Amino acid sequence: MPPARILVVGGGFAGISCARRLERLLAPDEAELVLVTPLSYELYLPLLPQVAAGVLTPQSVAVSLRRSLRRTRIVPGSAIGVDPQAKVCAIRLITDEVTAERYDHVVLAAGSVTRAFDIPGVAAEAHGMKTLAEAVAMRDHVVSQLDLAAATRDPRERDARLGFVVVGGGYAGTETAAYLQRLTVSAARRYPGLSPEMIRWHLVDQAPRLMPELGDHLGRKAQQLLRRRGVEISLGTSVARAEPAAVTLTDGRRLPTRTLIWTAGVAPSPLVATLDAVTTRGRLTVNSDLTVPGLEGVFAIGDAAAVPDVINGGDAVCPPTAQHALRQGRVAGTNVAARLRGQPLRPYRHHDLGLVVDLGGPQAVSRPLGVPLSGLPAQVVARGYHLLALRTAVAKTRVATNWALHALAGDDFVRTGFLSGQPTTLRALEPVTGYLAPSALRPEEATTMPEATA
Repeated sequence: MPPARILVVGGGFAGISCARRLERLLAPDEAELVLVTPLSYELYLPLLPQVAAGVLTPQSVAVSLRRSLRRTRIVPGSAIGVDPQAKVCAIRLITDEVTAERYDHVVLAAGSVTRAFDIPGVAAEAHGMKTLAEAVAMRDHVVSQLDLAAATRDPRERDARLGFVVVGGGYAGTETAAYLQRLTVSAARRYPGLSPEMIRWHLVDQAPRLMPELGDHLGRKAQQLLRRRGVEISLGTSVARAEPAAVTLTDGRRLPTRTLIWTAGVAPSPLVATLDAVTTRGRLTVNSDLTVPGLEGVFAIGDAAAVPDVINGGDAVCPPTAQHALRQGRVAGTNVAARLRGQPLRPYRHHDLGLVVDLGGPQAVSRPLGVPLSGLPAQVVARGYHLLALRTAVAKTRVATNWALHALAGDDFVRTGFLSGQPTTLRALEPVTGYLAPSALRPEEATTMPEATA
């Protein structure tokens, strides 16, 4: 018998964790391993706010796949359609060519995209913070606002340039606001005519409090820390309309701004819709053993899958977090190997290890193993957790070195201009079109596929 072909779709936490487990469990003569991802690195997403603020270099949070995977064949592209009946996956390569990959078993770890909602102006004006390109572009954008504010003589234009709005009071939004606020306040002292008091940061969320998963005490502590630094927090409200120079909130307030950062939740990858399978709130419905009901040979994990939370029971599903993605990837790899060998599959179970929120400098809030911490002890825990979670020794060394350099040298205000003249809004850097309908996938063996449809 030829070795089984196992296809892992997605190079995030879940996909890489699964591929690594498969490499350890299966011999080369048992399975051919294939990973589909457009990038040559695994992005350590929790540290993106520090990349945007210039604390870390982009390379620090981009962990090379060639260092992590030894015998997995990497296909540089994005899956745009899956036909479970024919067991074929359509892939758009980074050259824009569309090809096909057959499989015997597929693990769907396609991740998620930023949820933009149908709010006037958001798609055209908002910037995301979910990819490395978005973090680098955000740094340049924020620094350019200071440059332009210092150069203009129009007070209304200056107010808009120095106003920044972050939508989303989760971990990504809170850390983004915290780190970029520190950067702009520090940078303003270097500009003639500007002062830290002129900088205005607004953190907006519909929820009644920030990061409810932290609990009331730590959530209030985080709010107090941010407000003390000058970040205005507006809870119980959201954006009603976005314009080039202002944002209107649902409570009627109009905030002058040229910077709208959107971190208000995620939506499963559009790849989910190509399977014509049952979904739960847009995510693929899966069994506790991570198999997709009714689809032979299909497993789903990570942000794109609604994995039952067997610890809490009922209709609860696991939240789309890095902790769950990593551990689901390992269980999926174990279960795929078990399926090949005719062994029983095991359910996914996970006990929460705690939460860490880095607010910059010595400020943080953390809850390791249920123990609430704030201030410097929480910061030590937060950074220690990130160093342990990074995949390779090279990545750990780069991040630790960057932290030490930043502590000694302070903030850097260089605007690189890498994406100068190119659109950097949410949908420009996080495309959600170009996927194939299930009927468009051809069952015959092929190396090319039909053109994708929007």
